[in-house]
Amino acid sequence: MIVLLPGAYDTPDDFVQQGFVTALRQRKVAADIVIADTHVGYYTSELLVTRLHEDIVVPARKKGYEKIWMVGISLGGYGSLLYAREHGADIDGLFLMAPFLGNRSLLAEIAHAGLSGWQAGDIPKADYDRLLWSWIKGYSDTAISSQANWPPLYIGYGTEDRFAGSSRIIEKVLPPGRVTTTDGGHEWLPWQHLWAGFLDRPLLPRCE
Repeated sequence: MIVLLPGAYDTPDDFVQQGFVTALRQRKVAADIVIADTHVGYYTSELLVTRLHEDIVVPARKKGYEKIWMVGISLGGYGSLLYAREHGADIDGLFLMAPFLGNRSLLAEIAHAGLSGWQAGDIPKADYDRLLWSWIKGYSDTAISSQANWPPLYIGYGTEDRFAGSSRIIEKVLPPGRVTTTDGGHEWLPWQHLWAGFLDRPLLPRCE
């Protein structure tokens, strides 16, 4: 199963209209798609992770799905990582397209230190961005990132994307081949290209 999480102002129908389901079917990927209607309200009410877990992931495992991937665009990338931070062992991989991962001042702080050398310090409970990045830092330590709670992470972004900075920070600590780029900014055409490239990787089973 592939769980798609939309951006802040996108809807499940946008994934369909932009050809994401068609692209998967054309490649005969042996996977079902669930497009989660995770609008901004789920984030502000702090219900996103609970609803994804109880309404999608747990029932999918009970139905016998062998592998579950989280795929998120923009804010959906943030949501995918929030889920992985709490339930990383329950999913088999993450693919984030142009993920929005926090405010610019925090990103500048992390970029200056480098993710592996960055120290989060004392984190206020309400500083959700810093809390998330303190978990993301685990990908910079091979002893940690090999654990089940840090599922394999793949990222794609447009080279002119306004949120590319966060992807570039993470890119420096991921294994080779985990990050792909394409021309363009924060819009559907680059995401379509990135999605097609992800589907063409030998990560997902094909129908015989």
